[in-house]
Amino acid sequence: VERLLHRLVRVLDQPDDQGCGGPVADHLHALRPGTLVDGYEIVSFLGSGGFGITYLGRDVALDKPVAIKEYMPSDLAVRQQTLTVSPKSGQDKADFDWGLDRFLDEARTLARFDHPNVVKVSRFFRAHGTAYIVMEHVSGETLSEVLKRKGRLGEAELRGLVEGLLSGLEAVHAADYLHRDIKPGNVILRPDGTPVLLDFGSARQSVTAKSRSVTAIVTPGYAPIEQYSSRGNQGPWTD
Repeated sequence: VERLLHRLVRVLDQPDDQGCGGPVADHLHALRPGTLVDGYEIVSFLGSGGFGITYLGRDVALDKPVAIKEYMPSDLAVRQQTLTVSPKSGQDKADFDWGLDRFLDEARTLARFDHPNVVKVSRFFRAHGTAYIVMEHVSGETLSEVLKRKGRLGEAELRGLVEGLLSGLEAVHAADYLHRDIKPGNVILRPDGTPVLLDFGSARQSVTAKSRSVTAIVTPGYAPIEQYSSRGNQGPWTD
């Protein structure tokens, strides 16, 4: 634990330019606010990456906020003038479909977790040629935002953070699953300080490993060396 704390202090001093989702350019692929998808209203764009887009949404029936993640691999797919997401070409279709199945497999796995330090999945479904994961909307600040506001964190604060994250990871690893994208932008702190792991990267890593057309998705400064190769030996140590 002592070694982990010292390593975490060094890592947290590095910039996290991608925030909580990735390049802002992917905002061009995002659904417009007010769009309705199977009983959920898109309220705003939250973040994006090479594999998907995350939105703040609203459950229309229950009138409550949710987070919605849409499968949208920008290397493989485009959005039509309608809401429909389609593979860019016939050659990309096999990889797109395979990735869609992995995305849904990930949702099924995450839906089994009921842990205070892991984001809760309430529903997942197919629609408009793609798929969506509906998660609890966790109020609070990302660790990235906290670091920008406060600077370096003290040891006591880091210990509380690490203990919560390790507890969540223990549950994840016990299910033979990996997060694969832990960074300040993917950790949100509730108002009471409880850390919550967001935006698992396992499905997109699987697609990257399978498809030669998909660039490896890593966050410099946070991704371990084995994630830079599709043949890297990954396991709990990766997280």
